[in-house]
Amino acid sequence: MPHLQPAPLKLALRNTDDIELWPASLLRARSNAHARLLARARRVLRRKRDGVYLAAELDDGLHALVPGLAREPGLRAAQAALRDALPHTRNGLEHVIRLPLHRLHERLQWLGLDVESYSVQVGLPLVPEPNWLAFAGFDQFQRPLWLHIDAARAWLRMQAAALADAVMLDAISGYRSHDYQLGIFERKLGRGLSMPDILAVNAAPGFSEHHSGLALDIGTPDAAPAEEAFETTPAFAWLHSHASAYGFAMSYPRDNPHGIIYEPWHWRFGEA
Repeated sequence: MPHLQPAPLKLALRNTDDIELWPASLLRARSNAHARLLARARRVLRRKRDGVYLAAELDDGLHALVPGLAREPGLRAAQAALRDALPHTRNGLEHVIRLPLHRLHERLQWLGLDVESYSVQVGLPLVPEPNWLAFAGFDQFQRPLWLHIDAARAWLRMQAAALADAVMLDAISGYRSHDYQLGIFERKLGRGLSMPDILAVNAAPGFSEHHSGLALDIGTPDAAPAEEAFETTPAFAWLHSHASAYGFAMSYPRDNPHGIIYEPWHWRFGEA
């Protein structure tokens, strides 16, 4: 992580179906060759499904970090995103475009899930990804926190207000791509968990509110992250009393109609 931390809302993550465009200053180099390029790069093309660095954008153009870059799926869309100017506006909602739900049926078929029947069963809508997200600081694990621009502004205001009341709110996680959510399922299936057990805790890829960038998991330094015991903390009490004033609501209370376990740490801004 860089020594001089960038100010929140000053950086953006450009998002395409297959590739993310990261500010180079937020990425760790994975080799000496990468370190030299990343030190001079503006942005880095990062494959969504596995996080591989594909190319670095320098003043003189795009420098490949993998062999066969020209054959990389989604490269043309990523190059177009590099050329597009990022909108900066006080009302970000009007300028955030939802990406189409490409390959989602294929992902769910691999998991043995039917989109229509699962949606009816849990009462959750499909959640498209936004075409860009705002940098909202770092989460509890010192990872860049990406959120929809409006959620980012509201989160930073709410976090500051809590701190003024001597309550520390930490972000545990924010935006997650469809590919990231699929990876959660793959890892848990690999550990021997059953699909019903996983679905009781995690929404299927395409159905998580985290895909929108409008939801985040919230913690506090004196509590284990993403545990029910969070409800006993002063941080939760503060959120229960004040979060609605900043546009946030708890998505999964006890006995929620979606069959998702009680998640006092999961809060959504506006309509996800």
